[in-house]
Amino acid sequence: MSESRSALVSVIGQDFSGVDVEAFAAALGSRYASLDDRDPSISAVVSADLLADGPAIIKGIGEPHFDAVAAAAVGVPLLLVAPDGFHAADQAVRNAKEEKATVAGVVSSLDDVEGLRGQLALSAEPVMSAPVFEQQLIKQARAARAHVVLPEGDDDRILIAASQLLANDVCELTILGDKDSMLARAEELSIDISEARLINHLTSPLAEEFAAEFAELRKAKGVTLEQARETMKDISYFATMMVHKGLADGMVSGAAHTTAHTIKPSFQIIKTAPGASVVSSIFLMVMRDRLWAFGDCAVNPNPTAEQLGEIAVVSAKTAAAFGIDPRVAVLSYSTGDSGSGPDVDRAIQAVAAARALDSEVKVEGPLQFDAACDMGVAKKKMPGSEVAGQANVFIFPDLEAGNIAYKTAQRTAGALAVGPILQGLNKPVNDLSRGATVPDIVNTVAITAIQAGGAK
Repeated sequence: MSESRSALVSVIGQDFSGVDVEAFAAALGSRYASLDDRDPSISAVVSADLLADGPAIIKGIGEPHFDAVAAAAVGVPLLLVAPDGFHAADQAVRNAKEEKATVAGVVSSLDDVEGLRGQLALSAEPVMSAPVFEQQLIKQARAARAHVVLPEGDDDRILIAASQLLANDVCELTILGDKDSMLARAEELSIDISEARLINHLTSPLAEEFAAEFAELRKAKGVTLEQARETMKDISYFATMMVHKGLADGMVSGAAHTTAHTIKPSFQIIKTAPGASVVSSIFLMVMRDRLWAFGDCAVNPNPTAEQLGEIAVVSAKTAAAFGIDPRVAVLSYSTGDSGSGPDVDRAIQAVAAARALDSEVKVEGPLQFDAACDMGVAKKKMPGSEVAGQANVFIFPDLEAGNIAYKTAQRTAGALAVGPILQGLNKPVNDLSRGATVPDIVNTVAITAIQAGGAK
């Protein structure tokens, strides 16, 4: 996602009480949304689906700061109808500039339709923000037409997230649990999960088929059919077997279970993708005006240089699937040869390993974080690099550093951390934090659907 801009045309000195703004929008060839003053949020603007190409008209709520924030967040040319005349419009213009929106012009009349159309004929892209990113995820997932299994149907958050995903036609869903209990709880929560496939894994006829398959897969480890039957009573194993057998395209779990409980069955059943020697993860870090990827922050405690190189390459591919033009920084306490030691040597070797795996990947290291993301620092420490100063995929030397970094950005910079997104498996399985919120679950399911669609 490139750095973006938005445009604002502010209309002043006009009495709008007798104007049909929706009809006026149609005359301009624009999309239209009237904001609800009960929900004056950027999310409301985004959900009005104003992110497609072309201009849009927002009938504001008369609160100039919000109108300006909306202009900067949505990132399309906007005509903001200012109901209070000059003062509101003037304030909106000043706030728009503070929010880094481009002010295309100020007009005092709606009569000149051609002139207004010309003002709105601007090229602009959405400015990255959490609502913008989440809306893009939903659209991308909807296009993938994937089927995701959720094996924790006894958790209210899963049921609520499922209802939202189904209502927005994001993907097909199977939910594991007691069917009657799930339906009763959905009614108590006033949500609709009727479009989901509900399976009680303890009574499903699929259990015997899955047990036979698991016993065959694990016979070298001495697993008997009876042991396999017992294993299939575990929801994570049953759900993972659904993915393995093609009855679902991906799985999301972990709201009520540990990471190990979620991903261990994947190692035994789905296994790693061809050419992959390590399963790793990235977090998508959504911040105002930028989207970054951090890896590996969830799986590998102490990766080798070769594993770091592989993580760099696969992280670049994952990031690209979500709209990032990847420039990968292998991080260290040293930039180039400014420092020395085993950790610096490992970063150098990791970069060599990444380039050997994929000569097209843009990867550089060792880089200190400031040299990776700040062009001014990069010009001093590593001039001429196509990555330094403009990195957007950051590979941390170990799990400790990566985990600390993403949580620091999340808690102090207000970043939306989406993940962990697992990489290197044959089919997508993703883990939730046990503290996951409903939006976290919705985002993770959408990501899983996108991964599944890309693998088809």
